[in-house]
Amino acid sequence: MSYKGFINCNSRVSKEEQEFYDLKMKAAEYYRANGVPQKLEGVLNDMFFDKPEDIYGYLANYFSKLSSPPVISRLLGKEIYDGKGQLSLQAQVLCIIKNEEKTTCSAVISSHREVLDNSFQDPSGVTNINNDKRRDSVMAALHWIHESLNTILKGSDPCDQTGVDKILSDFFMARYLEDQDIRNREKENPPPSVPVPEPSPPTAPHKDKKGGDKGKKGNSTEKPIPPPEPSELVLPGSMAIGSVSLAVAKTGALLQCLPLYKYIKALRNQQPCPKEMHIPVPLVTLLSCGKMSPGKLNLLDEVIVIPKAGQRLKQIITMVLELQKEMMKIMNAASKTGPVLPTVSDSGALVVGYERPEQPLDLITEASNNLGLALGKGIHLAVNCAAHNLMDYPKGKYEVITGTPKSPDELVDMYEALISKYPAVVALIDPLRKEDVEQWERLSSVVGASCSLLSDISSKPQCHSSREDTPSLPGVRGYILNQSNETTVTDLIHVTTENNGAVIIGTTCGEPCSDDALSDVVVGLGVGYVKLGGLNRGERLTKYNRLISIEEELAQQGILDSRKQHTSPLFVGETEEQSST
Repeated sequence: MSYKGFINCNSRVSKEEQEFYDLKMKAAEYYRANGVPQKLEGVLNDMFFDKPEDIYGYLANYFSKLSSPPVISRLLGKEIYDGKGQLSLQAQVLCIIKNEEKTTCSAVISSHREVLDNSFQDPSGVTNINNDKRRDSVMAALHWIHESLNTILKGSDPCDQTGVDKILSDFFMARYLEDQDIRNREKENPPPSVPVPEPSPPTAPHKDKKGGDKGKKGNSTEKPIPPPEPSELVLPGSMAIGSVSLAVAKTGALLQCLPLYKYIKALRNQQPCPKEMHIPVPLVTLLSCGKMSPGKLNLLDEVIVIPKAGQRLKQIITMVLELQKEMMKIMNAASKTGPVLPTVSDSGALVVGYERPEQPLDLITEASNNLGLALGKGIHLAVNCAAHNLMDYPKGKYEVITGTPKSPDELVDMYEALISKYPAVVALIDPLRKEDVEQWERLSSVVGASCSLLSDISSKPQCHSSREDTPSLPGVRGYILNQSNETTVTDLIHVTTENNGAVIIGTTCGEPCSDDALSDVVVGLGVGYVKLGGLNRGERLTKYNRLISIEEELAQQGILDSRKQHTSPLFVGETEEQSST
């Protein structure tokens, strides 16, 4: 007789027994509705025939496949200190996985609001101001994460990178437009107690008494330079967007049991298993002779080695380190005050003080010859001029050498002579301000056949950008982009896809961030080149070491493509080498 029949026959059943019976019926219905008996019967039958050694591991694997997919439960933002002792932001993603909340991944990215090394400048209080602004930015980012982003991303699928990044970008653009609106209203209605001086346009150089330009021969007058475009606004808190996006990408890779570089490759190609992957050629910063250096020369902010494609990373790093040692030997031999004490810039390169742009290039040439390196064949050079930092607006000239300003046209002449004398220099990065369009066009016409012109677009917000939005400058062959502030993983995928072969992913100039995920990102994006700086700072070497590890993994799996040919070579020297081979 069933328990139900027994109850019907016996009217003296206790209340507790009746409640227990009802509970059992509810449980049976709950399990039947969710198919538990059928699934249990199926797995037990399968397990009997498979006879695994680990019975409960077998059951765990079976039921884990039936569990609900993870969802984001909340975000955490933390104040941390970066490699330079600056306050920074770490974003953490927590997910509900099999009914438990777990911390999955965290990420840290760089920000444009950095405090650069001012060891060679007179103290003026600027560093303290920048530190205060950075603190404000970190505090704003923490507020964004804990208040708004925590709410709008709750319940999102961490493996839906595109969907998450769209939410992040829409949130940022709303805040960006709101901030712009506030600024515009403040300009229209300034407080009465605060005088607003009218901006004065940049003036041409002062004339001497004879009517000619001071310091120039003849009576020709120079036309005023175009005024600077308004600088792109770095919205306080924007680093929360990029940090959360990268942390979500790491989480998605973890949940799908993929290394981050393969996960991003799958996102970019919309297919799970790439047949071949290549390692980007690293552009290694060798010397720094910019405004921060002790000499009069300001123009060569970075002198960069471009290795020949097809080499393993360890070969390239060994070669650059040997080149650095040889340069130190030469400088020590030439020093009249004893051994040169090496100073390292924020970019991870040796800081040297020179008076003329030819001197550092002569040093590299001599060191290369001593080591038997074929400068101009086996390796080439690029120069990051960072010319936008050199303009003296009252004079209307570039302070390329302290005390020797150059007009935009004179600077073009200087580049033409330099490239002619040093054909191993096959790229100039930001050789002029973006406003000097006429000189960009002229520079392209005089050096474009042997030297590529590159532009850094890192300060331009990448949210909702398109190919048409990419800054158009005459003769520019490629662009440098950093993962910083509001730039999401989807933004990087979009920009590198739209500008196929024409984008170099790099670190910021200060790069205090020790997170090595950028190395995975550049491999996954499939870019041809990566700009990580020099070989002297730990936060940069972690990225080089991660690239080496990825290269070794790909080689072991038999999917390393070390002969990657780029459809749009960025450097003229590379094009000539490919055609000759």
